[in-house]
Amino acid sequence: MIIARNIHKYYGDLHVLKAVNLHIEKSEIVSIVGASGAGKTTLLQILGTLDRPSKNEDTQLDINSTDIYSLSSKELSRFRNRNIGFIFQFHQLLPEFTALENICIPAFIQKTPKKEAEKRAMELLGFLGLKNRASHKPGELSGGEQQRIAVARSLINNPAVIFADEPSGNLDSESAENLHQLFFRLRDEFKQTFVIVTHNEELANMADRKLTMVDGAII
Repeated sequence: MIIARNIHKYYGDLHVLKAVNLHIEKSEIVSIVGASGAGKTTLLQILGTLDRPSKNEDTQLDINSTDIYSLSSKELSRFRNRNIGFIFQFHQLLPEFTALENICIPAFIQKTPKKEAEKRAMELLGFLGLKNRASHKPGELSGGEQQRIAVARSLINNPAVIFADEPSGNLDSESAENLHQLFFRLRDEFKQTFVIVTHNEELANMADRKLTMVDGAII
């Protein structure tokens, strides 16, 4: 599903990622842990195609059998929209739109017809127990509800892989536990792959595999 080889990242003279290699299987849930500044979020952004590694002849990133660095910018944007979902610590819902509208945004970018996108969004809301919140705006939802809406948004295009950066970092313990259980339900139901950066030891230890980063490398 994901093959990354010799991933380096420099910011000026600062060597943030040092020859990172990893292989993640389809439908695997992988957690990435480590101290602040270890390079976790930088690696996640590169794996999620939001950033590029520093130039190196041997660098490789394949996602879902696609050579990412052979794609043009336009092709990469299309690939990202169709194959990758993102969940962030700050849910980044648009406050002026309802829960249903927020979920549909990636589908509209993909030019999915409105009726079809809304049908899929309502199915996801039902799966997440939020069907009765479809017309509510983010300010009318609890933190846990907002994060579940963000999860639904990440799933709307049936992506092959979900990248999550501290997804439960702003939730109370009960909401965080519910979200963690949800990831495994989603994997079992939809067969997605999850790569999760987290400081939450409970979530990290629940994963199929836990990777630890120290000083820009996986140990």
